[in-house]
Amino acid sequence: MTAAVDLTEKFAAFSDHWRPRIAAQLNGQDVRLVKVQGVFPWHSHADADEMFLVWKGRFRVEFRDRIVSLDPGQFIVVPRGIEHRTAADEEAEVMIFEPSEVINTGDAPASEFTAPSGQTV
Repeated sequence: MTAAVDLTEKFAAFSDHWRPRIAAQLNGQDVRLVKVQGVFPWHSHADADEMFLVWKGRFRVEFRDRIVSLDPGQFIVVPRGIEHRTAADEEAEVMIFEPSEVINTGDAPASEFTAPSGQTV
């Protein structure tokens, strides 16, 4: 992709929560956009780090021993193998950077939170 990506336009193209959309791919990684609200299940990714960058709203990443709250323009990298869950009290828009093969629910059992793979925006 050699064109500019308008994040406002991309986020406006969908409304469902916890269903990441691929906005771009590079070097085996996806740039995924997701709208979140509520609490996601506890999980980990044995073979992949994840980076969450908040575009709009407030977002938190909960670990068993602490909670990291993020505002727009802030990000966190969750190292591979670390159990976590994500949450937002009000709707938030988040960019996720992770390997293309990563399933959003990691090692958690498949559920209504497990997103279909390969959806683009």
